Amino acid sequence: MKTPLPELRHTAAHVLAYAAQDLFPDAKPTIGPAIENGFYYDFDRAEAFTPEDLARLEARMAEIVKANYAMTGRPVTRAEALSIFRGNPYKVEIASEIPEGEPITLYTIGEFTDLCRGGHADFTGEIGALKLTSVAGAYWRGDERKPMLQRIYGTAWYDRAELDAYLAQVEEALQRDHRKLGAELDLYSVEEDAGAGLIFWHPKGAIVRGLIEDFIRQGLRERGYQPVVTPHVVSEKLYEISGHLENFAQNMFGPLEVEEQRFRLKPMNCPGHILIYRSRLHSYRDLPVRYSEFGTVYRYERSGVVHGLTRVRGFTQDDAHIFCTPEQLQGEFELTLDEAMRLMNAFGFSDFEYVLSTRDDALRTETDPVAEDAIRKALERFGLPHSVDPGGGAFYGPKLDINVRDAIGRKWQLGTVQVDFILPARFELKYRASDGHDRTPVMIHRALAGSLERFFGIAIEHFGGAFPAWLAPVQAAVVPISEHQQDYAREVAARLTGMGRRVEVDESNEKLGHKIRHWKKQKVPYILVVGKQEAAEGTVNVNQRGVEDKRTVSVGTFAEQLQSIIEAKK
Repeated sequence: MKTPLPELRHTAAHVLAYAAQDLFPDAKPTIGPAIENGFYYDFDRAEAFTPEDLARLEARMAEIVKANYAMTGRPVTRAEALSIFRGNPYKVEIASEIPEGEPITLYTIGEFTDLCRGGHADFTGEIGALKLTSVAGAYWRGDERKPMLQRIYGTAWYDRAELDAYLAQVEEALQRDHRKLGAELDLYSVEEDAGAGLIFWHPKGAIVRGLIEDFIRQGLRERGYQPVVTPHVVSEKLYEISGHLENFAQNMFGPLEVEEQRFRLKPMNCPGHILIYRSRLHSYRDLPVRYSEFGTVYRYERSGVVHGLTRVRGFTQDDAHIFCTPEQLQGEFELTLDEAMRLMNAFGFSDFEYVLSTRDDALRTETDPVAEDAIRKALERFGLPHSVDPGGGAFYGPKLDINVRDAIGRKWQLGTVQVDFILPARFELKYRASDGHDRTPVMIHRALAGSLERFFGIAIEHFGGAFPAWLAPVQAAVVPISEHQQDYAREVAARLTGMGRRVEVDESNEKLGHKIRHWKKQKVPYILVVGKQEAAEGTVNVNQRGVEDKRTVSVGTFAEQLQSIIEAKK
């Protein structure tokens, strides 16, 4: 039976530390866990590791693997561990913090011993193939007040074929990187003068963002959501009531003091929607009440983790909140799940993973099983398998996370739907029940795209920048062969634009081949070449992205074909 990959990769991390001890005795090893698709180990070393150093480390690791050392473990006392690692303050800190009663274990391969809880292969030779991929800076324990370490990343697999397949996927991911394509396709930028993690949408990017919004808004209208708009800055008191200051303060920007009052940039939209609900009386006949808002929120992310569109400090959520009776909870959750599936399918995602995240035992109340049961039944209703993430829920309730795999197999977390009995009680929300008594509604939080920024970034990489025609910022480029067809090219563009299509005319003085290469690099779905014959016959020569054969059709026929494709969201 094969050792599970996480344990194999954990072993590879030990092998890396062993190699580093041999080649660079000045490098103090700290921690080295397995991660998705690989592993890393952090070292404290004054001199920076170079690409040549990584090559030497990788070669030494191969020797350690080939030697097929046994991984042996033994328990020790705290005093023994502190003595063994007395020259390494990081290991001393870890050993000192292990709670009384928990075992302290050492694991040895060859001549290298490490402080570790376990979870390894029995022998180093079980590692079939490995590669060191990069080195980066990382604060000790993620705390920017603590020493900066050097983190060496690697990947390990059962055999060379798996490693090669993974490296090919990594190379494909580099070509699809939304930061690279965002610049090449002129979609968005992050401006240093404005600050990290803040997105400036360029015209083409704003068009795609608007199309995503329009699609989501259509679904909201069909399902009876009412649009609302809430302020970007509100009193800090709101987050004292909600519990966000207690549970989420590290992710919030600091207070703004105005007229001796403290305000906060809003990190989420739910308290604002709660105030709108609370502003008037509600009967059970009014429920469910569904509010939706494309609400921009602000969260503090450390500069080291800010990443393109997928980890930002200011972002807009396709946020909505449902206030319903307990009896309506099941039906509303099922409708929301159906809505999420519609969104993911329309954007070409077909491989999903559903995760039910429950709350820590310390937070659980008598309503948690009710919320979890509603989520499970909704998944069963649609025949969707799911996994459980114990303790992964929000502080105000269990949730369902919807993960997707993109075109090259990478997993992304997108939609989230949460069931909340806590905030309605904190804000004393009420509705008049059929028996004449006031009851507390249940609240469903749902952001199906997550944030427009993250969703857009993932979509760029999923499509490799080649958006389908309905979503492309430029759907067709009209390219005249010479200046003599420019007037006709403008006529074609004007006719298509009048039908609501997004069209540009290439009026450059470049040769035809150069023009076509330019628009192909811009990943435009259709390049319409017009020459003397097309101008005379009222046709266009259609170069369709991804299709070798070209066809000549009338402008009207092309418009009809494009309309059909757009309506089908193909």
